Amino acid sequence: MRVRPLLGAAAGAALLLLTGAGAAPATASVLAPTGSVTVDAVGRITADGTVTLSGTYRCSSSSGPVFVSSSLSQGVSTTRHGIGGTRAVCDGAEHRWVNTGQTTPGSVVAGAARVEATLMELRTFSGLPLPSFHAVQGQDVTLTQA
Repeated sequence: MRVRPLLGAAAGAALLLLTGAGAAPATASVLAPTGSVTVDAVGRITADGTVTLSGTYRCSSSSGPVFVSSSLSQGVSTTRHGIGGTRAVCDGAEHRWVNTGQTTPGSVVAGAARVEATLMELRTFSGLPLPSFHAVQGQDVTLTQA
């Protein structure tokens, strides 16, 4: 299953929320999602710009599909590079996640970087899949040459 089309749908749904068009009715409220996500202190980068990041996550319940997404930035640049997405299982147990993504060669190099991992569920409200965030974690990491 390809994750990118679903993440694109989530981004579109988030945009609808910002404009107010996707506001859920009061009767659709449910318990706020809970969970945790961590980022390993070391990631890998190859000569062709492929980055691999990893960590753990835990969530106990969901009503829609849940994903662990990750992005990274380096130095003073405001550019964030999306690094893959992994389908998550919300069974209360701790699980590992590993995301791999291709960056433009030379845009990310071995060394210090900042990673953000997000545990996000797509919940359906009024027929629209809308993002519901279980956890977000920012972490300084070291990218090593693989």
